[in-house]
Amino acid sequence: MSKPGALVKSAWNTRGWTVQEFLAPKVILFYQEDWTLYLDDRTPNHKDSVRIMQELEEATGIDRRAIIAFRPGMRNAREKLQWASTRATTLPEDIAYSLSGIFDVRLRVDYGEKKQNALGRLLQEIVARSGDITALDWVGKSSEFNSFLPADIISYEAPPCKLPSLSKDEVQSLVSSLRGVVALQSALKLYQTLDHLSAPRFAYRRLYLPCIVFPVTEVMREQGRDQDTYAYDLKSDGLHDLQIIMKDKLIPFSPARPPPAWQTIFLVRPWSRHLLELHDPAEDSPAAQNEPLYSDSHSLALHLIVRLGQPFGAFLLARQRDGTFKRIASDHDIIAQVKDTTSVDSMMDIRILEIL
Repeated sequence: MSKPGALVKSAWNTRGWTVQEFLAPKVILFYQEDWTLYLDDRTPNHKDSVRIMQELEEATGIDRRAIIAFRPGMRNAREKLQWASTRATTLPEDIAYSLSGIFDVRLRVDYGEKKQNALGRLLQEIVARSGDITALDWVGKSSEFNSFLPADIISYEAPPCKLPSLSKDEVQSLVSSLRGVVALQSALKLYQTLDHLSAPRFAYRRLYLPCIVFPVTEVMREQGRDQDTYAYDLKSDGLHDLQIIMKDKLIPFSPARPPPAWQTIFLVRPWSRHLLELHDPAEDSPAAQNEPLYSDSHSLALHLIVRLGQPFGAFLLARQRDGTFKRIASDHDIIAQVKDTTSVDSMMDIRILEIL
C-alpha cells in the first residue's frame, strides 16, 4: 500500500495543464506507477475520498470544496488565477492557453507570441466579459500588453490584501452618524453618477477603466533605502498620506516644484458595482429602526458613502503626453483611505481613463 504524501511531492502538481485534469472531471481516480489505486483507496470517485482530497488541497493550495464542486466560468476569477500562479508549462504561452477552459473562454492559440501577450489576451477577456476588476489586483511587473495587467502569472501568487470589513451594526451606526452631517443631495448625486458608469472594457489592448480619481500633489523619496527598491511618501487630494515601495524610480515633486503640466499622477479607485449593494432596512438593528425615516435613495447613498470611507486598494497611474495613462506597478499593495467621509466632494472626481 502506498504511503500518504506522494501526491504532494508529485511533479504533476507543478504543471500548468494538469490543473483542469482534476478540476473539470466529475469523477477522478488516482493511480500509482504500477496502476494500483493511490493509497489503496477503492472509493469509486476519489473526489469523495476525504483523505485524498485533503492531500490534493495541501498539494495545490486549492480548497477541496472548490475541487469537488468546480464549474467553469468567470466567478472568483482572482482565486482561479492564484491556483495557476506557481505552475509552469514547457511553452511559456501555454500558461494562458491552459486556463481558457477553466474560465470558459475561447482563446486563439498562437504559438510564437510572447507569453505576456497570451496572458494579456486571457485577462482582457476575463475583465471585459465579467466586469470583475479583481484580476487587476496584483503586485509585480506590468505587462507590455497593457500596463494594468501583470507580465507574469506569478504576480497572482500572493492573495489579495484582506481589508477589514464592517458588521451590519457598524455600518448602520456610521450611516446614522452621517445623517444631518453629509449633504444628502451631494451623496445622492455621487450614487447616481456611479450607478450610471459602464463596466471596464478593452479595445485594441487599451483598458477603459471607470474609477474615482485622487490627484497626487506631492511625491517625496525616503532616504536610506536599499539600492534595489525605492520608497516614496505620497500626498494626494482627499486621501490620507501614504507610502509606496517599488523598483521603478519616480521623479519627486511638490506644490513648490510642480511637474510638467502633462505629467499628472493619480491614485485611483477602480469602480466596482458591488459598492452599490442594496440595503435592506429589515436588517437594521432595533435602535436604527426607531430613527427618523429617510427615503430609500438617500439611505442607499449614505450606505455608499460609508463603504467609500473604508480603506481600499488603490492603483497609481501616470498620464502620458498623448493623454492616455500607464500604471506604475508597485511591489506591495497600495492601501488608501479618504480623509473625510463627510466631504463628498473629495470623491466626486469620477472618470473613465484610457490606459495603455
